[in-house]
Parts: sequence; structure tokens; C-alpha cells
Amino acid sequence: MLSVVEVSKYFGGIHAVDGVTLEIEKGSITGLIGPNGAGKTTLFNVIAGVFPPTSGKIYLDGLDISGLQPHQLFALGLLRTFQIAHEFSSLTVLENLMVVPGDQPGEQLRHAWFNDKRVREVELRVLERAKDVIDFLEISHLTNELAGNLSGGQKKLLELGRTMMVDPKIVFLDEVGAGVNRTLLNTIASSIERLNREHGYTFCMIEHDMNFIGRLCDPVIVMAEGKLLTQGTIEEVKNNEEVIEAYLGTGRKHQRRSERAEA
Repeated sequence: MLSVVEVSKYFGGIHAVDGVTLEIEKGSITGLIGPNGAGKTTLFNVIAGVFPPTSGKIYLDGLDISGLQPHQLFALGLLRTFQIAHEFSSLTVLENLMVVPGDQPGEQLRHAWFNDKRVREVELRVLERAKDVIDFLEISHLTNELAGNLSGGQKKLLELGRTMMVDPKIVFLDEVGAGVNRTLLNTIASSIERLNREHGYTFCMIEHDMNFIGRLCDPVIVMAEGKLLTQGTIEEVKNNEEVIEAYLGTGRKHQRRSERAEA
């Protein structure tokens, strides 16, 4: 589905992403983990068009998307959510969902004035889609609630719901579980599993909760210091000496250095 080939992103002398190559298979839920400052979110931002890559190529279904803008990637089916939810706080949950689909005729003055029948038809389809999303996420009690009044976890569910308003090829989730209570976290995890299993969604997610990653993701990709460190199943990654060293500085390499220093 997605190929990242030797992608780098430099900010002056800082190599935030440094020659990363990886692939995300169609229909997978891929986890991206690493210590703070590993370059995970910068890589997401490069893939999602927030920053152009300094070098390297990105391919979506074989199409070179390197350096495309977010709205262009949206049209191609590449969507992302954010660690801090980006809701329209003064609109209701239903309205937040309804504004997502692009090229709605009601947004164009000529259609609003001269083709109101088509405007109503499209709005009705969008409304029905939004209601289906709300039912899927089991948040019908929040339909008419202002998005600004939602809890952090409910806002993350709304972010996920907004990706469902179109037919994405791949969705990038940036810490969808951050700051979410366990009950809502389970709801989010179940929704991701169902979207993957029943609707064929492909996901790539940054997350720090290893239990959450372990439940959902295979494979798990690890970054450290802007580079790809390793990838594998969650158990392989958790037991990898380089991963332990990167996260905690307490692997066997650290022990050997300590022993040499003591000697």
C-alpha cells in the first residue's frame, strides 16, 4: 500500500528523519514506536504532506506522492489524525462529520443558487453517512453535542469517525490512545479492529501504550534517533536488545559499558 524509500527530513543541522525505508502492507495495522525524539511524528508529517522530504521517495499504490500537499493526499485516500484532536469546537459531532467529504456542491455558489436539488441530494447522502458513522462508533448520545464539550477520548473517537466519512486507502493515527481512559481506549481499539477486519482499512499508528500496540499491531516498526531500528511482532520488538537500549539504556550493551567503566 505504502512504500517509504530512503526518506530524510532535515531542519538545518538536525536530522529528524534520516534515511528511513519501510513498507506498509495493504490491510495491515502497523505500529510505529520509539522513544521521544525518535522522529516518528516528523515521519508522519512528511508522509502526510505537512513537510516535503529533504530527500527520498514515498509511493502510495505505486504512485509517487513525495511532496504532495495534504489536500492532494486526502483526495488520493491518505488521511491522518493528530495527537491533539483538531475538531471544530463550535459545531456538533454530526456537523463535524458532515463537513469532511470534499467537493460538496453546496460549497459552490453556482450550485447553491441554481442547483439546489443536487445540493439537497448530496447533503442527504452525507447526513446518512454521518449517522452510520455515529452508530458504528456507538456515540449516538453525542450526536448533537458541541465537539468542544467532548472529553479527550470522545474527541479521539470523533477524529476516527471523520476518517470514515470518506473511503480512505490508509489512515495514519498519531497517538490515538494518548490521554484516553481505559473504557474509551477499549472502544477505540475495537473500532479500529472492526474497520480493519470488516471494511479493509489499512492503518499505521504511533503509540506509546505497548498493550494497545500489542493488541492491534503486526508488524511493529521501531525508530530511534531518526532512523529505522528494527521491526517485527510485538514480542520480538519487546525482547530486542537494541530496542531496550534505545528506550531504557539498560540492555546488555549498557551493562558492558558499565562493566568496562568500572574496570
